[in-house]
Amino acid sequence: MSLVKKVLIGVAVYLVFLIALFPASLAVKLAPLPKNIVISGVSGTIWSGNIDALTVQKRQLELIQWQLSPWGLLLGKANLDLVIGNRASVANGKGFVSLSMSGVDASDLRFEAPSDFLIGNARLPFRTKVDGHFSLMVQTLEQGLPWCEQLVGKLFVQGLQVNNQFGQYPLGDMAVGLSCVDGNIKIASDETMNPLGLTGHALLKADKQIQVTAKVRETDAQPNDLKQALSFLGKKDSQGYYPITYQGRLPI
Repeated sequence: MSLVKKVLIGVAVYLVFLIALFPASLAVKLAPLPKNIVISGVSGTIWSGNIDALTVQKRQLELIQWQLSPWGLLLGKANLDLVIGNRASVANGKGFVSLSMSGVDASDLRFEAPSDFLIGNARLPFRTKVDGHFSLMVQTLEQGLPWCEQLVGKLFVQGLQVNNQFGQYPLGDMAVGLSCVDGNIKIASDETMNPLGLTGHALLKADKQIQVTAKVRETDAQPNDLKQALSFLGKKDSQGYYPITYQGRLPI
């Protein structure tokens, strides 16, 4: 074997090992991260690494682990198996996420967090305070315009408590279905998914515009403050349902 071939083989082997063992900490330092993202405690390689803490807008995620598939890179995609935290963490989750120039895709995604983690310091209308534990389950997500191309999932809320200047509303456990309609995120629920006599949906549109079309009837499970407030929604129909309609911008 000629000297030139030996040198070429040696360089090729060196490059393979360099790529395979490329430190995740160096990759993070070289990445153009937004100013509101702070990362600490990075270890491992770009293919299999760990982050002790990642802070985004004062919300901290802990114990992030990932596995990056090299084959997806050949197609221009970063395919990641992610694990965030554990059951003892404030926020935790896991799932498959694919990043590309066309956006973000995800499947078999689970994420759990309390209300104060999700809402943060956002000021809600009517001095509203929300307490509860949220669990997001996404079977399929494909990013599109303005929000999605495909979406199949559910959002569960345990022990939901809403207090504002009008009263106190212990709403209990609820669930909503998530889907995609003409690029908008559709959030839907009915009386099989909540104890409040609520049926309807909300559409999250471009520029955080939301459109709500729903109805609610009085049930034994409703808190007294909610029962007393139903008449302010308008006249009930022949089946005892009060209309709920709203269109405006999300406050967060």
